[in-house]
Order: sequence, then structure tokens, then C-alpha cells
Amino acid sequence: MREGFVCVADRSTLARNATIVCNVGNYEVAIFDVNGELFALENACPHQGGPLAEGSVERGIVTCPWHAWRFNLRTGCMTLGDFARVPRFAVIADEGRIWLGEEPIEE
Repeated sequence: MREGFVCVADRSTLARNATIVCNVGNYEVAIFDVNGELFALENACPHQGGPLAEGSVERGIVTCPWHAWRFNLRTGCMTLGDFARVPRFAVIADEGRIWLGEEPIEE
């Protein structure tokens, strides 16, 4: 057990360069595997709530499938301006499991 983290999945359930969705507290979170590195963002675009887990990922950027807003997976920041951000979560792969922070990372 890790303090402040919740085990959300077995690592084997998230294929390389794929995405899974899980719930932690009141949040639905998309966990992205990008070449073996994990990133976690709230699974809702701030524009109109589009499911980011269904978006395409290129070079560490996820594009919302509804209206093409783009967000950096590492920072949660919108790529086209500083007026939108998606909450990020700490994510750890350890001992064959994926652990997710219980609350978004505060900036």
C-alpha cells in the first residue's frame, strides 16, 4: 500500500502506447502509456468534456476527439494557449501494478 495512492490496475492491462480509463475518488482518469512512460490526466477536456482517452496521442500530446483541443501529457497544459489545463495525477508502475494519486497534482 502506498500512502496517497490507489492501485487502479495491473500493469499488464495497459499495453504499450495505449490508454486505459479508471476511477479514483470523484475523478475519471485516463492513463496513457507513451513508449513505456505513464501519464495520467482527468478524462475530460475542459472545453466540453470530451473523453481524452479516446483522443489520438502524438509526441506526448493528446488531441481531444470532439473539437481537437490539444494537451501536453506531461504538464496538462493546452498547446495553443495558456487559457486551459487538464488536471494531472501522479502515476506509478510498481510491482506489476499501476498506482494513481488520489487527488490531482496541485500546480
